Parts: sequence; structure tokens; C-alpha cells
Amino acid sequence: MMFLRNCWYVAGWSHHIAADSLVSRTMLGEPIVLYRNADGGVVALEDRCCHRLAPLSRGRIEGDDLRCMYHGLKFAPSGKCVEVPGQDLIPSTAVVRSYPVVERDCWVWLWMGDPALADPALIPAALGHDHPDWFMQTGQLAYEANYELINDNLLDLTHLSYVHEKTLGRNSMSWGESRPKITPIERGLRIARWVVNNPAPAYLGLPAEARTDMWASYDYLVPGVFLLATQSHPPGTAATCDMGAPSSEPMWRSLTSQAVTPISERQTVYYYSGCLSRNYATEEQSKQQIVVFEKAFAEDKAMIEAQQRVVERTPERRMMVLSTDGALNQFRRLMAGLIEESRRLRRDPRNGDLHEG
Repeated sequence: MMFLRNCWYVAGWSHHIAADSLVSRTMLGEPIVLYRNADGGVVALEDRCCHRLAPLSRGRIEGDDLRCMYHGLKFAPSGKCVEVPGQDLIPSTAVVRSYPVVERDCWVWLWMGDPALADPALIPAALGHDHPDWFMQTGQLAYEANYELINDNLLDLTHLSYVHEKTLGRNSMSWGESRPKITPIERGLRIARWVVNNPAPAYLGLPAEARTDMWASYDYLVPGVFLLATQSHPPGTAATCDMGAPSSEPMWRSLTSQAVTPISERQTVYYYSGCLSRNYATEEQSKQQIVVFEKAFAEDKAMIEAQQRVVERTPERRMMVLSTDGALNQFRRLMAGLIEESRRLRRDPRNGDLHEG
């Protein structure tokens, strides 16, 4: 399985990495250990001592450094060994891989490819995370499925009327019948649509019969970052706007930022948030919203994991293309092109040598 390595991936929420604790992760098939140094910054190293290949996640934090608790080698945040107990000479090969890390918007981001190309400007800006104007709730979900199937799911939201019939779909065909406008943007796609005459979510406390026109616009960015902003307006607003973007004040606003991180070819972690504007909602409604999200995402998980099993049982079968597949097919082509571009020129992370292949 090929992964896009020259890219930033979410390794977890900031609150996952506490002071004086070691966190083990596998990302793109690579074992990684994360910890906080003396200043509170996050360090990410290969979770494999170069001596006898013991996991450094069973080690001990010493100031900024990490000591392997098998034979005592100590590694700096750069990955270079700075101490070998019982000998003065430290071999030049005594080094483990160090990953560029940026902590931003309550997420910890790792660059999985050539460190020289790790540009923080390429990190997508999450929506509403830790912002005083928004109530924020967070979650995560582990999938036994390939990451591309999850990207596909998020790029075609017509499934809300079916997979999420009684949760996000609200017993309505509005999502299934709507068609979005798809616009290519830098390293991704912008997908926007009106979901007309849609039942209002129960957690907002509106009457059961309440209907809204919802404007849903999201950016989907490599390697699998979903940034959705929704606005709900009175019925008829979509027609008044001639199905274009609204300019009037909405009844309520909601944001969600989600990130897909491959563990292996068949395992993925999915990080997500739910944010409601303090101008329209209460903290309790925010908590109710994330409960709905959790139920809905469990529905996605069940469907996608079942899909994964079918794919594995019948690898000779190919997926049929429909008109609703436009966004996911464009995104798959974008990812494939970036993966091929990364393969043309690779850099050995231990010695910095460039080579083709």
C-alpha cells in the first residue's frame, strides 16, 4: 500500500500527550513514540531503539531526552544518541528517526516524509478549535478499514440519508437528493450544497416539525482532512439565494473538523470535533451534538468495515462509477498524483541523502 508521506498527519489530540508520559502510535506503518520535553513541546521519535530494537515507548523521559530502558541508551529530540552506558564512544549509527512536529488547533501534527520539506504552512487550519466563540467537543474512532474508503465516505455525503437515516439524516431524503458544487482548491476540493427543507436537529430544542434550509460547505484536503461549516436558515432561503451561498444571518451555525490518519493498509484512526457557536447554542446542546456524532460515526464504521471485508473477499470486482462519485474520484486522482511525485525523489531521514525511487 502506498501512502502520501510528504504530508502532515494528525497523531492525536493535544490532551492525549500529557507531561511525563510516553504515547505509542503507529502511523503509515511506522512505530512512533511521542512525549513532551521540559518546555512542554512535543517530540516524536521512531519507537525502536537502534541497539536491540526495543520499543522506546517503554523508556523514560529525562528532561528533553528519552532513555531506552533495555540497555540505557539515551536519545536527544533530534534522534541522535547522546549517551551509551559503559562506553565513551557513541557510534555514528546510533540514531533513531525524528519526525517534525507541530502542535496546532488542539491537534498534534507529524510530517511523515522528507523532513526538509516539512512546511508548517501546509497544515490545514481546523475550524473553531479552542476558540472562545465556540463550544468544542472532541472524539476519535478506530477503523479496521483502509483509509481511502473513509475518505470516499466523507467526500460523498449523499449517504447521510441512508447510513444515518435516524441520526444525521433525520429521516429525510434531503441529503440523498441534493447535489453539491465541487471546486478544486490548493491540495484539495471545496464542496458546497444546499440541503433543502431538512428537519432541524433535536439537540437544538426546536419543535419536532421544524424544518430548515441548510447550507453545508466543506474543504477536503490532503491527506484526508474534512473541514465543514454549516448554517441553518428558514425554509425558502435556498431559493431566495438562487442556490448560491447565503448572506443572511442563520438560525444557527455548526463546525466540525475531522482528520483521517492511516495506521496500516487495513487500519485507520479518525479524529473529529463538534463545535457550536455560543451565539446560538448552549454547552449542553454542544454535548448533545457530539453524542449524535458518535452514534452516526459508529454507523459509518459498521458500514465501511463491512465494505472492507467485501473488498478483501472479492478483490477482482471493481466499483461502479456514478455521478455522485465526482468528488471522491477527483480526490483519489489528486492523492495518487502527489504520491507519485513523492516517489520520484526520496530522502533517507537518517543521513539526508537524496535518491530516486
